[in-house]
Amino acid sequence: MTIKNRPEFEKFISRVAKSSDEFRASSTEKRHSKQYRTARENLNYLIDEDTFLEFGQFAVAAQRSRRDYEELQDKTNADGIITGFCSINSALVGEDDAKAVAIVYDYSVLAGTQGFFHHAKLDRICEQAKKFYLPVIIFTEGGGGRPGDTDVLTQIAGLHIPSFSSWAQLTGICLKIAVNNGYCFAGNAVLFGCADFKIATKDSWIGMAGPAMIEGGGLGTFKPKEIGPIEVQQKNGVVDYVAENEEEATIIAKQLLAYFQGPIEEFTFSDQGQLQEMMPDDRRYTYEVRDIIGTIADADTFLELRNQYGKSIVTGFIRIEGKPFALLASDCKQLGGAIDSESAEKAGEFISICNDHQLPILVLADTPGFMVGPASEQGGAVRRMSSLLKQGANLSVPLVAIFLRKGYGLGAQALVGGSLHNPVYTAAWPTGEFGAMGIEGAVKLGYKKELEEIKDEDKRKELFDKLVSKMYEVGQAVEAASFLEIDAVIDPADTRMVVVKAFNASEALL
Repeated sequence: MTIKNRPEFEKFISRVAKSSDEFRASSTEKRHSKQYRTARENLNYLIDEDTFLEFGQFAVAAQRSRRDYEELQDKTNADGIITGFCSINSALVGEDDAKAVAIVYDYSVLAGTQGFFHHAKLDRICEQAKKFYLPVIIFTEGGGGRPGDTDVLTQIAGLHIPSFSSWAQLTGICLKIAVNNGYCFAGNAVLFGCADFKIATKDSWIGMAGPAMIEGGGLGTFKPKEIGPIEVQQKNGVVDYVAENEEEATIIAKQLLAYFQGPIEEFTFSDQGQLQEMMPDDRRYTYEVRDIIGTIADADTFLELRNQYGKSIVTGFIRIEGKPFALLASDCKQLGGAIDSESAEKAGEFISICNDHQLPILVLADTPGFMVGPASEQGGAVRRMSSLLKQGANLSVPLVAIFLRKGYGLGAQALVGGSLHNPVYTAAWPTGEFGAMGIEGAVKLGYKKELEEIKDEDKRKELFDKLVSKMYEVGQAVEAASFLEIDAVIDPADTRMVVVKAFNASEALL
């Protein structure tokens, strides 16, 4: 930096330099030795070059009464949190749609803990994000609250500090994407958990309290890596995407954000004729729905979230002709596509976020309905499945539904917004089939007496198969279309075209 030689400027240059990784060589080397990035390296990899407008760069920990001020400048730079305006993905979506906010916790400053000025910076940037409706990407690595800020003498517990509510209040207004690597405990975990979408590396441990708080509460002694390891948080649905490292996590965060930033101009896609061959001849056989998704979508645009939780429904994002869509798809390899409590919860939360941020939704359905039985009820089926219905029935964004095969019962209704007539357009492939409940179950229930009267097992099976076949004929997609229960039956190869036409017709809703 070249600047006029005067004392004020020299002091300014010195303070700026103390923010750099070069000045903080020891902490930088410590991060690199663990194959981690520094906070500013993560920031620079996230944002478009030369677009960062930083808030509160010269803040230090509120500990001037107990520590040397020069030491605080050297060791507590920015009070452990970097915040500011920026642009992300401008080369992809254009400068106007690329405006965003970045928040990056700095673990090398007091273990990324949250102090007085730290909170003030967070409050300030949340206020600005809300004012301008800007999406936020936050890196959350840190150890939670900091008890050592002795300069603050006008509070007891600090529970009136609004940071957590300021962050939570952005919900439904500003898209929030959290990225974590390393330890993320207490207040940091709350920030992570309140995000709309949560990305974590394999080297993440995320918990509502760290070891000290757990031990202080008399709940035992644990090592940090025993608390909320990624294997646990992925399986229970806390984490949406598990990345290999900070580099991949940042790439995924940018890709995820881009779906909400708008369409892109350039795209390629696969031969759509392949879709005609992807459904098995026998309706009882499974197939790989992700192959169907990848074929319908523009090449390399499918991003799946929470793939280890609620596995019977695939949730994620795609582009078709460059336009972004939220995606729900039944996975018949999991519970035959039946919607269990976890899947219902996952789908409901997902469509709620997409509705808040005005992203249209495509559903590829193949479900026998809700998962039932005593075991299902133990998982809160009534509450969690009904929640999916409530979220879907109150959508303000357009939804298009394509039935690949099965569409049965309340589960099928809930998956498409509560009714086959709620979507902008409801179509089926020729392999589609519909009914108030699964065909086999309907036959067993409706013809129970007739079947029980046949003692010969082979003859009983013959009658059962005959009744199933008859009911299948009645419930085929073309028959459902003839009764106007669905809008159309389409050639699988035309799926992209149909989806684009339907959403184009409904753009006024957005």
